[in-house]
Amino acid sequence: MEELEEEESRFSSKALEDFRLIDMAVGGDDSSYAKLMQRYKRPVYHMILKMVRNVDDAEDLTIESFAKAFRSLHRFKKDFTFSTWLFRIATNNTIDFIRKKKLNTLSIENTFTDDDGQSVSIDVEDENLDPQEETIKSQKAELIQVFVDKLPAKYQKLVRLRYFHELSYEEIAEELDAPLGTVKAQLHRARELMFEMVKNKRDHI
Repeated sequence: MEELEEEESRFSSKALEDFRLIDMAVGGDDSSYAKLMQRYKRPVYHMILKMVRNVDDAEDLTIESFAKAFRSLHRFKKDFTFSTWLFRIATNNTIDFIRKKKLNTLSIENTFTDDDGQSVSIDVEDENLDPQEETIKSQKAELIQVFVDKLPAKYQKLVRLRYFHELSYEEIAEELDAPLGTVKAQLHRARELMFEMVKNKRDHI
């Protein structure tokens, strides 16, 4: 009882509701995954967008961040808020992307406002902040492959070119001899379908 009261005093009502949703999600309630994504999809996306300055990349990285978080949700510990944990995963994943692409980005902000209105610092170099990250990284290809296999056939080659071959939209259009606008529209739809798969994690991942 004392432990519960201590938890109640340490965290905001929003953080406590997140904990309840996590418990329900881990227990098999798919709607709880959707609620968690609904709460945080926009702030995670906007944080990533500020880092990479590209809408398409930001959408891709947002999908990856939620997929990684949901894949590892059963290992989440309530020592800090879900939002802190999720933002760390998203930040580390995005920085890996930036380093790999050697992008010329704006300086990376490593703080965000937590549920209680406090500024939380994220040290992206500290592996102890997210001990699951190394394991999660190795699952990226597996996760995307699961998504690809469940997409309608017309989207599968597009997604493979984008995620596995890492081609730009222009390169994909050239490869498929298709209009650039068509490629962008179809990849946007494929991302929407993948978001649905992430939300329905138990059945798809």
